[in-house]
Amino acid sequence: MALASVRLSTLFAVALLATSVATASENVHWAFQAPVRSQLPKVASQAWPQNAIDYFVLARLEAEGIEPSPPADRRTLVRRLSLDLRGLPPTAEEVSRFLADNRSGAYERLVRRLMASVHFGERWGRHWLDVAHYADSDGYTLDGAREIWRYRDWVIDAFNRDLRFDQFVVEQFAGDLLPGATRPQRVATGFLRNTMLNTEGGTDPEEFRVEAVADRLHTMGVGLLGMTLSCARCHDHKYDAISQREYYRLFAFLNNCDEIQIDAPTAQQTADGTFQKRIEQLANLDAQEAKFWKHHTEEFVLAQGNWETGLSRQQKGTKSFALRRVLETPPDQRSSEQLQLIQNQFRETKFAHKKFPELVELAKLRSELPKVSRTLAVRERGEPRTTYIHLRGQFLDQGDRVEPGVLDALQPLSANSEVLTRLDLARWLVARDNPLTPRVLVNRFWQQLFGSGIVATENDFGTQGEPPSHRELLDWLAQELVEQGWSMKHMIRLMVMSATYRQQSVWRPELEQLDPTNRLLARQQRLRLDAEVIRDVALAAAGLLSPTVGGPSVFPPQPEGVFAQTQAPKPWEVSTGADRYRRGMYTHFYRSSPYPALMVFDFPESNVTCTRRVQSNTPLQALALANDTVFVECARALGIKLAGEQGGSDQDRIDTMFRRCLARPAEVEETSRLLQFVALERRRFGEDPQAAEAFLATAGAEGQVVEAAAWIAAARVVLNLDEFITRE
Repeated sequence: MALASVRLSTLFAVALLATSVATASENVHWAFQAPVRSQLPKVASQAWPQNAIDYFVLARLEAEGIEPSPPADRRTLVRRLSLDLRGLPPTAEEVSRFLADNRSGAYERLVRRLMASVHFGERWGRHWLDVAHYADSDGYTLDGAREIWRYRDWVIDAFNRDLRFDQFVVEQFAGDLLPGATRPQRVATGFLRNTMLNTEGGTDPEEFRVEAVADRLHTMGVGLLGMTLSCARCHDHKYDAISQREYYRLFAFLNNCDEIQIDAPTAQQTADGTFQKRIEQLANLDAQEAKFWKHHTEEFVLAQGNWETGLSRQQKGTKSFALRRVLETPPDQRSSEQLQLIQNQFRETKFAHKKFPELVELAKLRSELPKVSRTLAVRERGEPRTTYIHLRGQFLDQGDRVEPGVLDALQPLSANSEVLTRLDLARWLVARDNPLTPRVLVNRFWQQLFGSGIVATENDFGTQGEPPSHRELLDWLAQELVEQGWSMKHMIRLMVMSATYRQQSVWRPELEQLDPTNRLLARQQRLRLDAEVIRDVALAAAGLLSPTVGGPSVFPPQPEGVFAQTQAPKPWEVSTGADRYRRGMYTHFYRSSPYPALMVFDFPESNVTCTRRVQSNTPLQALALANDTVFVECARALGIKLAGEQGGSDQDRIDTMFRRCLARPAEVEETSRLLQFVALERRRFGEDPQAAEAFLATAGAEGQVVEAAAWIAAARVVLNLDEFITRE
């Protein structure tokens, strides 16, 4: 037994040595190696491939003795494409147009039409907003509302105009540092402001500023590099080639931001002169304030010192933790942030108002400036912060000082300046020789269109992540992205044009053992719609959807008591008119009390970056589809439309409903069962007209109310179908 154990341990040691030798010969983990654009593999079935993607997929299938699935029918394809590219169902006219187009290239023309829609930017911009973990509030317990929707508009617009991805990244990380930075480029830096903000009394602003920088670094690592950088915050990464020192070298790039709010006027506010008036009045105010400080700086500093000296121990104890730290620090040793904090505090006191009444005319004038849209952004500090390694990740326990730098495992930093900034980091992230960023992006696009990435662990390309199912294909796509000018639309179009994408999603029992999770892509994936898209397709089917793109967040109806468990109740004045029926992505999102109808369908909480949404299947979802206010209103609007159609039979109305909701006619059995159901509901409501009025939420001629109520009930059935909330 002992001899056997020795032999086993010896064999294990030999195997381990062989593995280490093999690893050494390969030099680095596959994801850190430069992508290689290999030749298209040879396949036996030359008729199937539509583009390069299909050769890689088919070669793997043929090697396993598996045939791809047949192409989906045209109705399925037009609905699939419309949901994937716009997040909206196709109209009956769009379906008919595609079915009637028998010319060569009909499918490609459909793809191009859908990608030219302004709603394309909404659909694909929402995917990126998940990565940015966009929300309309600060988070933590107070969770106050914030104004940052102009950043959301920027993202939507960037996708619609196909802003090349390298520039897309650069502007979000360092738009303010670009030569001659435009206002939209400064708005883009809102990407770095989607971190949470703790405004609770007694907190240390520096602690939470550090947490915000760490969050930005985590978002960068997971969202762009596919790396778990945060594992190196407290110690060297246990699995990947990332040291703690390297973590804080990256941290140093993001440590020199000042968080600011900037004017971001809409086109209307610029056109009607509101913004120009604000600029002129603001310039006048700034001149007055400069004049005040020119004559009163010494007097103000002296008065502030007297105020501080006069504070009792008890009065100091009532101040915030951050302010107490400033008061305990000698004036000549205070940082610029501390000086600003104490000055702002003093300016708000009655002592300062009595001593310097000019500060009170100025504050009043500033509050009366013409209002324009504003947004959160960042700017580089004039005085750089010093960055230290945080021992055990504690920001107060400082180790060695570090300078900005990048990961040794990746390409070196190319920078001409001696002082490195966020702009250098951004350009490094999207350098042509960065092996990770293009792979991560095309893998995420693939995930959105096929349900799972070529690398299933889309947020971890490290040694603990899953290897790619089709590495040659992943590398080919990554190289294609770079060589085609980082065009996001080109890559998405390439994927949806493939025969791989066009396959049926029908389950194939013969693959249950060979490929149960569809990693070999022998069929398309059947996917439940995202939370906000479920709302959108219901509104569209009912004819209620507002098509307006962009703008401030809105407040659709939500259940009572949503804020009962929060520290501070939030304002929620229900939107009226078209705003009540805006797309789900525009619903105001509080982090501490998120919109319930979105959360029940797995909308991300937005506290941290999200690179893949979970997909659950719960009874609450069926209850929401049947009873949530928005879905009740959709069923009501659709039912009233159907009941009001003149000259058609019940069968015609059922067919119309199916075409609106599912982009197909009703089947014989479906029609038969719904006819029975409508007849039953007519009889039931006819016997209880008051119930019909309650269901319809209005009074009217008895016959009309009963008819409408019966069709509303039928609409509720169809809006609850699994097929309705599923992309085939």
